[in-house]
Amino acid sequence: IDDNEQANLKKLCDEIFGETNFVGELIHQRAKGGGQAKYIVKGHDYILVYSRNITNVSLTRKKIIQQKTYEINGETYIKNDDVIRKQFGKYDKSLGDRRCFYEELIKYKGEEKKKEIDKLIERGELFLEPNQYGMHTICQYVKVDEASSKLYSIIKVLSEEGKKNLENLNLVGFSYPKPTELLRQLVEAGTSKKDGVVLDFFSGSATTAHAVMQLNAEDGGNRKFIMVQLPELTDEKSEACKAGYKNICEIGKERIRRAGKKIKEENPNTQNLDIGFRVFKLDSSNMKDTYYKPADYSMDLLDSLDENIKPDRKPEDLLFQVMLDLGLMLDSHIEEKTINGKKVFIVGEYNDVLKPDLVCCFDAKVDDKTVTEIAKLEPRFAVFRDSSIEKDSVAVNFDQIFETYSPSTTRKVL
Repeated sequence: IDDNEQANLKKLCDEIFGETNFVGELIHQRAKGGGQAKYIVKGHDYILVYSRNITNVSLTRKKIIQQKTYEINGETYIKNDDVIRKQFGKYDKSLGDRRCFYEELIKYKGEEKKKEIDKLIERGELFLEPNQYGMHTICQYVKVDEASSKLYSIIKVLSEEGKKNLENLNLVGFSYPKPTELLRQLVEAGTSKKDGVVLDFFSGSATTAHAVMQLNAEDGGNRKFIMVQLPELTDEKSEACKAGYKNICEIGKERIRRAGKKIKEENPNTQNLDIGFRVFKLDSSNMKDTYYKPADYSMDLLDSLDENIKPDRKPEDLLFQVMLDLGLMLDSHIEEKTINGKKVFIVGEYNDVLKPDLVCCFDAKVDDKTVTEIAKLEPRFAVFRDSSIEKDSVAVNFDQIFETYSPSTTRKVL
């Protein structure tokens, strides 16, 4: 937020999250210079940071991003020269900012310091490396996972970088996209365990999704993202519209596709990186009002209805409504399988030991054989379309089939 509404936003967030859960305020330096500023040069925005519970907050960021790494006994390390300087101090002003040399440090600090260093070397906390001066540099190594520091209150990422991020993906026509690096730092700070769900309720060009995938590629994380965006139409004269993007959501979806592909190409060792995503559009229920309030309608009307489902709904529409109704995650594994010529959706990972969470079949003329094969999968839930049952005899046998092969399955008919 900029300083026109910063104060108002702070009050609103205090009311919603509670004043005690205010973590701090970050400054995003987004521009150089001040242009035609009349009074005060403004090249920054504000980022308000709140928590659900202040006692559980852990905000960290990696101290090093572009630093050389070393493999030692299968672990990844970096040199931590700052600690060396702070630990031993400047033993000779003439050396300036040169690294600590073992021989010179002993010369200026004496025998006691030598004993101290030698003990640390013996314990493996310090190392000596030969250098071009014919002496030995004192080095300390720190595991990359442990090389973190607190988040700084000023984040310097110029807004112009956001436009370059899109240009690098050959995307045009989006005004003022947030820089990927800005979101990457915020996501990294808020997901210290390298997992969790990152929600962006004003997704725009999907910079946050790009940042999450990039960060997962860098540190092997398993973060997930949820992007929410109104389908605002692009201007008919804009480059985006000319390129075929009718609304903002279309730009965001294409960015996620291209960014994911590019990240995988640039990180060949992360083949297991998940860059997949599902797109959902908010809509009304798939069911007619009679499904929810049958008591409000006469029996004659109910008997005349072919079914409770609206005529324009696809099987996939029904599947995801059922998943939501049952509390199943929308990113669950879904396998589409043909059983006895019918399309069947199997939700959740399953094997000889693990049983699927849900099995659905919404095709017409489902017979005993199809029901039996589904029951043999032993799902937690089995859902069918009321009009799918081939004939009355199948409906009569339905419960008995499940009682035989999977009595614990909860069955439901739409």
